[in-house]
Amino acid sequence: MPVTRKQKEETLAKLVDSFKKAKSVVFSQYQGTNVKGMRELRKKLREKKVAFKVAKKTLMTLAAKQIGFDQIPVDFMQGPIGLAFGMEDEIAPAKVLHEFGKDHETVKIVGAIFEGKLMPAADARVIAALPGREVLLAKLLGSMKAPIAGFHAVLHGLLRNFVYALAEVQKKKPA
Repeated sequence: MPVTRKQKEETLAKLVDSFKKAKSVVFSQYQGTNVKGMRELRKKLREKKVAFKVAKKTLMTLAAKQIGFDQIPVDFMQGPIGLAFGMEDEIAPAKVLHEFGKDHETVKIVGAIFEGKLMPAADARVIAALPGREVLLAKLLGSMKAPIAGFHAVLHGLLRNFVYALAEVQKKKPA
């Protein structure tokens, strides 16, 4: 059954809304992925609060134009395309698609929109390979804590050596 103009307008409105709300958008190919694989992908994306939408490429292009991207590169739109919208975490869509693509060769990142800029697939994969926000915060905290911990260890060592020296002096003196 053909899609009516009203249905296309509704789909376009939903896509525009998703583009506006998303912190990042990742374009991915999925041609050749079976239904079970797509269910698994959608489940992993939902766990990270990422919306995955498939629509006609003309509607995707129109939605992108309405939010300010006049020209979507042609290589972003080769074959069947799915859009992963990162609503909370900017890196989550790229990370999930990249990890899923390691096990399923049919799923590939073909481009992305991060911070209002179009990025080719190679740059999107680099961002996907970055550690997560929690890991980066933990590393930052550890590097901030290291000098303080080192200073504490030095001072504690001085006090410990002073106590050992006093103990040796006490042993040598007669009672």
